[in-house]
Amino acid sequence: MSIEDTSPRNLALAMRRGAFGRCPHCGEGRLFTRFLKIADRCEACGVEFHHHRADDLPAYIVIFIVGHVVVGGMLSAETNFDWPIWQHVLLWPLLTVVLSLVLLQPIKGAIVGLQWALRMHGFGHHPDGDDHPALRPHVGEPRP
Repeated sequence: MSIEDTSPRNLALAMRRGAFGRCPHCGEGRLFTRFLKIADRCEACGVEFHHHRADDLPAYIVIFIVGHVVVGGMLSAETNFDWPIWQHVLLWPLLTVVLSLVLLQPIKGAIVGLQWALRMHGFGHHPDGDDHPALRPHVGEPRP
């Protein structure tokens, strides 16, 4: 018989650790095995990450941030400076790609840290939503 740990988790600390690519629980183990591939579990403390569900949220957040920075920069440059068109064509797409690549992994790590701190999607003792075995269809049976 196991006792569920219901102690509060530090949300800001978990998100900061995730943003730096570290385990949101201990801060020691690596969160990512590749650029955007989350490790199955922390090699330091054993917390499992295989059930995380960041899905498309990190990409949407990156699009929102980069879009505001790039469009704001373009409008500012166009109204305040007299740049030739080739400088715009060179700068803004390059800035968009670089900012997107720089922000994507930290934002995904922060989202996983958020999920861990709030015990979402299997990070608590009991699975939730589609993770619950009673809600999963068995092979050959229709979904309820």
